[in-house]
Amino acid sequence: MPTVIDGRKISKDIKEEIAHRVDGLKAEGKRVPHLAIIIVGDDAPSHTYVNGKINACKEVGFEYTLLHFANSLSEEKLIKHITKLNEDDDIDGFIVQIPLPDHISVEHVNEKISPDKDVDGFTNQNFGSITSTHHLLLPATPFGIMELLKRYEIKTKGKECVVVGASRLVGSPVSLMMLQDGMATVTVCHEFTKDLSKHTRQADILIVAVGKPNLITKDMVKKNAVIIDVGTTRVEDKTRKSGFRLSGDVDYENVAPLASYITPVPGGVGPMTIASLLLNTLKAYEARKI
Repeated sequence: MPTVIDGRKISKDIKEEIAHRVDGLKAEGKRVPHLAIIIVGDDAPSHTYVNGKINACKEVGFEYTLLHFANSLSEEKLIKHITKLNEDDDIDGFIVQIPLPDHISVEHVNEKISPDKDVDGFTNQNFGSITSTHHLLLPATPFGIMELLKRYEIKTKGKECVVVGASRLVGSPVSLMMLQDGMATVTVCHEFTKDLSKHTRQADILIVAVGKPNLITKDMVKKNAVIIDVGTTRVEDKTRKSGFRLSGDVDYENVAPLASYITPVPGGVGPMTIASLLLNTLKAYEARKI
């Protein structure tokens, strides 16, 4: 049986480490890190994610500010709010929760965020620092994946790593991190890749971030591979009170017996995204020295 990678436990460990650091700041009479969150509209999952981030701030002792705007907010006005946060010395870092309404360009908005306060790690400057020897604020979910591998002492150097999904949010940055920091041999697959299973069967470490439930089946996985499932999709489940359940990109039940390590959904990579956000906020705070 595989070792199940417990993202909840590792996230809890990280929060306890951060809380200890915050307690130290308070004992020294210093201010504590301050995270701001912007959310536009009433997308239910987004509000659930935001509430999780607020609760995490409370757990570690961070200050937080929530700015909630109507779906009708214009891109111009959103950028004005971003500019205010950029200039506010009381704010160490902030995020703009996505998705945004269709009339607002996520890419345009992200580039208005000051890189030193971009704790989601989405700006071009922070993204580009992945390939440097001096990392800035790294994309949160890939950062969390790398932290899981490190804390479970999973060796990456010289390993064959296959990343399925080439998105700006996860696939592309994690492939660069595995190449740069993990020193693995990396193959990136995407929707135009021919014969996906040909590639996935070669993977010592398989990272999947597509958003297609059960895309990866047992015949696509090498025995004793490390499986990192980033997919989180709501699928109908009439047996549950909510009417749905969360499904990963990996057919967990049938793939798990073949794996050496595997992340569950939920409870694997998901909790690490918030933990990484907190780590980035602490890093931004310490870099500012205000």
